[in-house]
Amino acid sequence: MKKVKILYVEDEPFLAKIVKESLESRDYNVLLLSDGRKVIDTFTEWQPDVCILDVMLPFRDGFELGAAIRKRNPTIPILFVTAKNETEDVLKGFSVGGNDYIRKPFSMEELVVRITNLLLLSGNSEGETPAEITEIQLGAFLFSPEKLALQHPENPPIQLSYREGQILALLCQHRNGTLERKDLLLSVWGDDSFFNSRNLDVYIRKLRTYLAVDENISILTLKGVGYRFMVEE
Repeated sequence: MKKVKILYVEDEPFLAKIVKESLESRDYNVLLLSDGRKVIDTFTEWQPDVCILDVMLPFRDGFELGAAIRKRNPTIPILFVTAKNETEDVLKGFSVGGNDYIRKPFSMEELVVRITNLLLLSGNSEGETPAEITEIQLGAFLFSPEKLALQHPENPPIQLSYREGQILALLCQHRNGTLERKDLLLSVWGDDSFFNSRNLDVYIRKLRTYLAVDENISILTLKGVGYRFMVEE
């Protein structure tokens, strides 16, 4: 089984070294670049499985690079790394083709979970082809983001709506971590208006109802923050 190839672009030498070595210790193949000059050429030649791009980079910033990469490959997972908390930056990351983002400082455990879930959702986990990965295990459930299906072995399959599938996929990306409410709204609807916020409440209630048959799964509301999607293995 071939190693997952990660193109990692980070201009902070200390952080870059730690992340690269930590990912390599987990059997990822990591190619590190320290600025934006050679990223596109390297991407084209090396053909990575996932890109991790710091937003603030010399010569070409992460957003510009992400947009250029997305034009060359519509499906590759792109994870932005940012030290900023502004809503505009999060929204811009999604608008240029990013799949997820992580804020500094972050733990390696969180980064690895995000990488793993992005690869699962893109159908490219541990070197497997899209045809080999179509489902995500959630306790007793199997979730297919592509088919928008949620299957429990003792119950009829649940056909999710498009929005329900989007929200559950984002929760999966943040499994056992925190997904901020505003970020969820921006990712799914593109804005965090009152109307969309109320819609989100409805979808969360529906997902809780679907998943309630498995006591090892819960969607916790963190008041004023967002949600924590807990899945006990």
